Amino acid sequence: MAIVGNAGGGKSTLARRLSAARGLPLYAVDHLQWQPGWQPTLVDQFRRAQGEIIERERWIFDGFGSLESIRARFDRADTIVFVDLPLWHHHWWAMKRQFLCFFRPRPDGPPGCPMLPVTGRLLHMMWDIHRNVRPLLIAEIERRRPDCRVIEIKSPRDMRDFVHRYCPGPAGAG
Repeated sequence: MAIVGNAGGGKSTLARRLSAARGLPLYAVDHLQWQPGWQPTLVDQFRRAQGEIIERERWIFDGFGSLESIRARFDRADTIVFVDLPLWHHHWWAMKRQFLCFFRPRPDGPPGCPMLPVTGRLLHMMWDIHRNVRPLLIAEIERRRPDCRVIEIKSPRDMRDFVHRYCPGPAGAG
């Protein structure tokens, strides 16, 4: 299962809940693509690591990454969950997360990569993804729709409904 969408949409929280509820191993793109201090992982090293994971029978992959890496995940996924909230909502949730990083490090962030110093870069990236990459992402999803289950989450209500349906029990109860 590939979970993809712009930053701040709740992908990581959703992925953790699904992993716990379904007993699926969880992998985060950010943990593969970033080294401490926000240094990028070498492209070949990233491809190799992602390739080993997506060749496995069962997995949840959370995150964005390059369009090439998304295509590779989509090619192997049986399900694509596309978190596509309005841009203002992605910004709101991302800024809320950034603010919380004043008080505690992001628990699911890449090790050695503090969130606060990259806030400006994050906002610029979110705008670029929405304006330039999102249409390409939608086209990639549509190409796979005949052979792959696609679930689109377009609102916080859709997110709550998804969690209630696919993440039963205490982790999904709220």
